[in-house]
Amino acid sequence: MPQTGPTSHTIPSLLRAFLVHLDVERGLSNNTLAAYKSDCELFIGSLRDGLSSTPERVGEKEIFDFLVSERQRGRDVTSVRRGLAALRTFFKFLVRERVVSSNPARNIENPRTWERLPSFLRVDEMKRLLEAVEDHPSRHPLRDLALLELVYASGLRVGEVITLTVESLRPDLGILRCFGKGSKERIVPVSRRAMEAVRQYVEVERPRLVRRSATDLLFVSKGGKQLGREVVNAFLKKYAMLAGLSGKITPHTLRHSFATHMIQGGADLRVVQEILGHVKIDTTEIYTHLNNQDLRATIKKYHPRG
Repeated sequence: MPQTGPTSHTIPSLLRAFLVHLDVERGLSNNTLAAYKSDCELFIGSLRDGLSSTPERVGEKEIFDFLVSERQRGRDVTSVRRGLAALRTFFKFLVRERVVSSNPARNIENPRTWERLPSFLRVDEMKRLLEAVEDHPSRHPLRDLALLELVYASGLRVGEVITLTVESLRPDLGILRCFGKGSKERIVPVSRRAMEAVRQYVEVERPRLVRRSATDLLFVSKGGKQLGREVVNAFLKKYAMLAGLSGKITPHTLRHSFATHMIQGGADLRVVQEILGHVKIDTTEIYTHLNNQDLRATIKKYHPRG
């Protein structure tokens, strides 16, 4: 690859400039910035000595070898695809800045994916999970129950629910306002049961948590600080164990459960798409596959020649 830009820039220093570009000029979210940074740093760490200081020498082979090694060490296909997208964008930036003459990631095909249906909890399992919060209360049982009820009732992502403010909810209208990927705003209906759980938490427990803080965040930790993803994952895992639920259960499992139960109940696919904040209907259609799989299992179990 012929050199067209300055030789003094190393790939790590160019990465810093790239992240500033994504933040200031493109306004990407903190989560997206962190993902791009992580993927690019993994790639830089995979380069042989000298290549990271001479970006014009990085070619298609280096990127392809990196993707293969990531798969071999157990990284899932979706994450590898994301890593390739990050590298495409990074080298596109370097072309724009005239550091390199062409984008070595441009013609690399995305790793092939297979249809992997998301895991979800059955209705009775969701009931057991929520009952476990009440039967085995923690230091903040009302907060934990309100958060889990809200995620299951609305299909929010964990990043969306932990950034909700008190004003995000309109109990009088039965809706909430959240900001999803790309800071896109959407209005989501919320069940009366979930709203009631949130009301009890806000009136009884939240005032104690925010005594020394002026935050308007809805769900907070002790001291009124933003609730971390790891905290939500930890207490969900604890309640899942107490409920006797097997497998890896995360906040996204509750989102999948919401969507699956809506489709199984006959909800319109476009409505579910809007609630989940999916840009493409294809993303939502996977839940119809889950429903069809459930129907096939029923036939196999009960039909005499199933």
